[in-house]
Amino acid sequence: MERGKMAEAESLETAAEHERILREIESTDTACIGPTLRSVYDGEEHGRFMEKLETRIRNHDREIEKMCNFHYQGFVDSITELLKVRGEAQKLKNQVTDTNRKLQHEGKELVIAMEELKQCRLQQRNISATVDKLMLCLPVLEMYSKLRDQMKTKRHYPALKTLEHLEHTYLPQVSHYRFCKVMVDNIPKLREEIKDVSMSDLKDFLESIRKHSDKIGETAMKQVPGAQDLVDFSPVYRCLHIYSVLGARETFENYYRKQRRKQARLVLQPPSNMHETLDGYRKYFNQIVGFFVVEDHILHTTQGLVNRAYIDELWEMALSKTIAALRTHSSYCSDPNLVLDLKNLIVLFADTLQVYGFPVNQLFDMLLEIRDQYSETLLKKWAGIFRNILDSDNYSPIPVTSEDMYKKVVGQFPFQDTDLEKQPFPKKFPFSEFVPKVYNQIKEFIYACLKFSEDLHLSSTEVDDMIRKSTNLLLTRTLSNSLQNVIKRKNIGLTELVQIIINTTHLEKSCKYLEEFITNITNVLPETVHTTKLYGTTTFKDARHAAEEEIYTNLNQKIDQFLQLADYDWMTGDLGNKASDYLVDLIAFLRSTFAVFTHLPGKVAQTACMSACKHLATSLMQLLLEAEVRQLTLGALQQFNLDVRECEQFARSGPVPGFQEDTLQLAFIDLRQLLDLFIQWDWSTYLADYGQPNCKYLRVNPVTALTLLEKMRDTSRKNNMFAQFRKNERDKQKLIDTVAKQLRGLISSHHS
Repeated sequence: MERGKMAEAESLETAAEHERILREIESTDTACIGPTLRSVYDGEEHGRFMEKLETRIRNHDREIEKMCNFHYQGFVDSITELLKVRGEAQKLKNQVTDTNRKLQHEGKELVIAMEELKQCRLQQRNISATVDKLMLCLPVLEMYSKLRDQMKTKRHYPALKTLEHLEHTYLPQVSHYRFCKVMVDNIPKLREEIKDVSMSDLKDFLESIRKHSDKIGETAMKQVPGAQDLVDFSPVYRCLHIYSVLGARETFENYYRKQRRKQARLVLQPPSNMHETLDGYRKYFNQIVGFFVVEDHILHTTQGLVNRAYIDELWEMALSKTIAALRTHSSYCSDPNLVLDLKNLIVLFADTLQVYGFPVNQLFDMLLEIRDQYSETLLKKWAGIFRNILDSDNYSPIPVTSEDMYKKVVGQFPFQDTDLEKQPFPKKFPFSEFVPKVYNQIKEFIYACLKFSEDLHLSSTEVDDMIRKSTNLLLTRTLSNSLQNVIKRKNIGLTELVQIIINTTHLEKSCKYLEEFITNITNVLPETVHTTKLYGTTTFKDARHAAEEEIYTNLNQKIDQFLQLADYDWMTGDLGNKASDYLVDLIAFLRSTFAVFTHLPGKVAQTACMSACKHLATSLMQLLLEAEVRQLTLGALQQFNLDVRECEQFARSGPVPGFQEDTLQLAFIDLRQLLDLFIQWDWSTYLADYGQPNCKYLRVNPVTALTLLEKMRDTSRKNNMFAQFRKNERDKQKLIDTVAKQLRGLISSHHS
């Protein structure tokens, strides 16, 4: 029963659903009836639905039939009208057909035109699409073309910027095109090409500035601003920007610094013959200045390509190598003018680099070393100058025949002599030509020293001290050696020596004027603390003393030369009546020589005369006592006595003024007493008074007396003095033996 109820309920639901579907079919557009029918066929009761549908159709047919019956007359009328309409419709159809035919005929060209228009519109759309695509691609192609042009014209940094825009802005818009992929794949290669080409440009730049550093430095050394304008730095800037954009700035910086260090070492390597000419030094300095002008400009125009630490490191290396090179090469230079020019060049070099901010104190310190070398080269040069002056001098007083000539000499040398001024012309200065010449050359030397001190930033006191020390070296070493060499020459004559003494005396007096001269050019008073004094006085005194000693030696040598002409006959028995010829000539020579000494200082002339007399006396004594003279006679002693008397007469004649009474004769006192003892045969007095302070023969040494007595012993038989004693020869020999014995006793007691 329950099952029956359930079936009934389901049947009711199905009937309701069929009813809804039917209503929906009746009310729905036929185009949308498909889903409704599908719901029927999806169910299991479509048979019953079809029954209901048939039932509904019959109901509607009955309603239609009722309606038709109700409207039949109207239908008939409508049919009649339709028949009429059909005729008219046929006419209309014929007209339409005819019109259509005409239209088709007439519209055929239009269709063709429309077809063409359609194709044109299609082409237009295609072209428009193509243009749109090309408008997207064209900027890419233009940028790529621009990139190629920039690379071709070596505008690498703009090329890199173009490449960046191409890669990040333009190519992404057309990335689906095949040519874009080729471009994208080519971009890394283009970047490397730009890097390589820009690096090549940098290498060309480095090579160019290496070659043109000389010109850059030369311009800078002329103190001309903008020496760096001679260089086109754009390759460096471009390469730096390119490597910075490519993320390789550090690589670029390291490469640049490494290459410039190498170039610095090359620049700092001087040529082996640099010292030969100033141009060698100038080119060396120009290259260094050019190098650092470039680096300084790079420092200030690039942000970090080089830094101050790097520049300072390079400068320290350059400074040490430059100073070492200058020390080495300047040591080869023997020309003071070249050393002076080198100094001026170094000052210009230092001042130029100081303008660019480089410390140059070490260069000025080194210039003080070169100053010492300059002083040495000056001393060598002036040694030659002094040598030429002294060699070419005539060692005669300067003659003047007019007031102009006189003023010219006193204008060259500070000399005042009232007596000489009053003398009429012609007259003579006491000194020879070398005095004003030497004096003026000393002043020229001082000027040369002053030239070196210019621009060294030295104080007046330092300049004064430098000049005085160098001048002292000139006086005490160079001039002194030159004078000594002249004085020691083998062929120097007494006249020359006398003139040298006179000349050095006047030069010594001029030293105070040299002091004033230095004071005037340095403005440092001599009384200033630490001021060096000139040693000229000592130099000229030493030279004068050497000349005096040489005069003494020269006189003695001349005396010896005359004495070599002595030819005594020690065994003669004749008594002579005049002095020997050689001695007469010797005395005449001494008189003429001492006559030349009139302009010498008194003591010099007196010392020379006394020295000559003493040497003559000593030489005569040696001649008398020499071992080769084994025997001599009284006659020989008489002749010898005449010669000694001639010497004594010369001494008494006062050949040189200033001696007191018989002072000069005392030089011959030993000879005189010895000869008197033997000629007068006054042995009793000698033996009795020996040892007494006032004895007559105080200067006779018993050894000397015994030596001479021994020479006379064997000749007593032949001596005329003993002629009256011929009968008593044995007694006379006995007397000689007795005297000899007593003399030996004196000698023995004296030694004991």
